[in-house]
Amino acid sequence: MNKLVIVAIGGNSLVKDSGSESIQSQQEAVAQTVEHIADMIQEGYKVVVTHGNGPQVGFTLQRSEIANEVSGMPAIPLVNCVADTQGGIGYLIQQALINELTKRQINKKVVSVITQVEINEHDPNFINPTKPVGSFFTKEQAEAMLVEHPDWKMVEDSGRGYRRVVPSPKPIDIVEKEAIKSLIDNDYVVIAVGGGGIPVVKKENNVYEGVDAVIDKDFATSLLAAQVNADSLIITTGVPRVFINFGKPEQQALEEITVEETKQHVQDNQFPPGSMLPKIEASLSFLENGGHRVIITNPESLKEAINNQAGTHIIN
Repeated sequence: MNKLVIVAIGGNSLVKDSGSESIQSQQEAVAQTVEHIADMIQEGYKVVVTHGNGPQVGFTLQRSEIANEVSGMPAIPLVNCVADTQGGIGYLIQQALINELTKRQINKKVVSVITQVEINEHDPNFINPTKPVGSFFTKEQAEAMLVEHPDWKMVEDSGRGYRRVVPSPKPIDIVEKEAIKSLIDNDYVVIAVGGGGIPVVKKENNVYEGVDAVIDKDFATSLLAAQVNADSLIITTGVPRVFINFGKPEQQALEEITVEETKQHVQDNQFPPGSMLPKIEASLSFLENGGHRVIITNPESLKEAINNQAGTHIIN
């Protein structure tokens, strides 16, 4: 088969609830998720895995702030928090996937690539931050956090509570794309653009410089998929299919829809900006840049979805 599939795992899917924030709990969640990725590899697909880091980068920022306040340790810049979580989550996925493939006697090598992603330093999102990170708070807790941290911005996140938001510029280039292509060509399972990639800007003489931001992992994944000529992009989320009129009596699950139908649903405000809309926009970007299909589904349905038995399929 040898078709190339890019699979995006959400950072929130590795933190099931407020009692599952430990590394051990995330490790257990990763082990469950990679079983479904291994199913696709076993069927003959070439796979690249990407992942989010919204909760984890928030935890790292919080640890840094506590250490600074209590012990005077130097604060960790946001861009370094992104790099740290990219490496940490990548390690969990890499090890779990190696173990799962070994258990199935599949001779595949797995590698994580520390990935920088170029952005525009004048992106308007620096003025109006939109990327939720860290834990969910009640309205009262959020108000208290803003008193303690007046430079923060907090927003309500899809009915689940309030979260801190940070700048989330759009990605314009994957710096390590050639290395990733080479690894794919040499039959590696690659983990890349973790947490949306480490945001960098290109200065004079092609010198890169890190920037404090968190790139949306779905947009970065869509760009990577286009740049490595992937056949399919799979974005995992908490539901088996995308819905329109979600939560209403006329709620409807979408099975297969065209790009034009999807754009109409966007115009009709069917997808919440804080959750499903970025996934839909990233899907459309991939399809408009040469991709063949996008599947949106939950991790448990990956095997069925790749065989057209589950998920929402968006096609040209």
